[in-house]
Amino acid sequence: MQERDQISSESTLDFGRLSGSLAAAWLGRALSIDSAPSAPATMPSRVLPTILQSEVEGHASKKSCYVTIGTKVYDITSFLDDHPGGPELILEYGGKDVKEIMGDEISHTHSEAAYDILDESLIGFVATEKVLETATKSNCPEEIVPLPPTKEGLQELRSEGVVQQAYANTGMSSAEDLSVETDTVNDYRTHKFLDLDRPLFLQVWNGGFTKDFYLEQVHRPRHYKGGASAPLFGNFLEPLSKTPWWVVPTIWLPPVAYGTYLSREGLSGWSSVAALWLFGLALWTLIEYILHRGLFHVDRYLPDNRVAITGHFLLHGIHHYLPMDKLRLVMPPTLFIVLAAPFWKLAQAIFYFNWYAGTAVFCGGIFGYICYDLTHYFLHHRTLPSYYRELKKYHLQHHFADYENGFGVTSRFWDRIFGTELAPPKAAKAA
Repeated sequence: MQERDQISSESTLDFGRLSGSLAAAWLGRALSIDSAPSAPATMPSRVLPTILQSEVEGHASKKSCYVTIGTKVYDITSFLDDHPGGPELILEYGGKDVKEIMGDEISHTHSEAAYDILDESLIGFVATEKVLETATKSNCPEEIVPLPPTKEGLQELRSEGVVQQAYANTGMSSAEDLSVETDTVNDYRTHKFLDLDRPLFLQVWNGGFTKDFYLEQVHRPRHYKGGASAPLFGNFLEPLSKTPWWVVPTIWLPPVAYGTYLSREGLSGWSSVAALWLFGLALWTLIEYILHRGLFHVDRYLPDNRVAITGHFLLHGIHHYLPMDKLRLVMPPTLFIVLAAPFWKLAQAIFYFNWYAGTAVFCGGIFGYICYDLTHYFLHHRTLPSYYRELKKYHLQHHFADYENGFGVTSRFWDRIFGTELAPPKAAKAA
């Protein structure tokens, strides 16, 4: 608590450069945060200072270098000499917003590790002139500053056009919002849904949630500790719920290669194998769409009971709830076997006259699945070439704007055929 008092004191001093009324608002908010009762076995997030934009701009030298992305301020002084391109490239943007340059692949592609370094260097939030003007005019400035604002303060900033409006279904404004860390304590207090610091499975099972409440909450994305995995089971089953992306090609490419080779023995030549294999690959794109829309998003037809709700959460709901979780994005091998087994039987039933033909089609389809899972992961977590950048925008729009459309992951072809293609994002309505 002594450390927290020190942080709050430093934050108050930082913000004291503003008008007296705003400084008082900040002090009141800081004290209210410190005195608020905490949930069992958890502590509130630390209070970071709100820093004036002019002060951020003053930190642009090798002795002290700040950069911003949106309202977040990062002190990257210690990283200057470690930057692969040298400190000069960073100092050129000292005291400025680096969002655009970090996303510019022509200039330089930044890895996920670069953003991780930034997350570790977060020191506060920058109060722009527009934010300060809105807070000064507000009847409740303490809801706006210190940043980040409260829910009420965010609404006021949106009404003044300072920040983007949010989509009502998700509470998000843009893809960047998917990576804004959730204050786990305040989120649980506010929404009374799931405590991200405790195992989620039993909370869903024992929560007594109605279907409507569950679907409303599970499609409002949260972000846990910089993309870490929130506890799901909290016991020996926990590791089985996490799958690194590389597990998918490591496990499934060898059987696909062997099955493809084996199918050659009962077919007239490699051209026949290739034709059937490509048919299976094309068929997968339709299966991908059907599974995503008809199984993973069975939302409207989901039975209103805890078995169905918990099953939905484990199958796909957790991905919409925590979309940037790196280890719960690709499909665990055990779940894939369960889902793939009926398609193996179907392929052999359709091609009953030739086992090898069914095998070639099935192998093509499984290769399509591998491409799907890897594409899905990279759309969430990698900087990609131009075509995939558009696909990335399209898929993330499915998460932050409209989860009831945009079911294609590897392409939007079937969305166009079935009328579920997402339109380019428009100005969102207030949540």
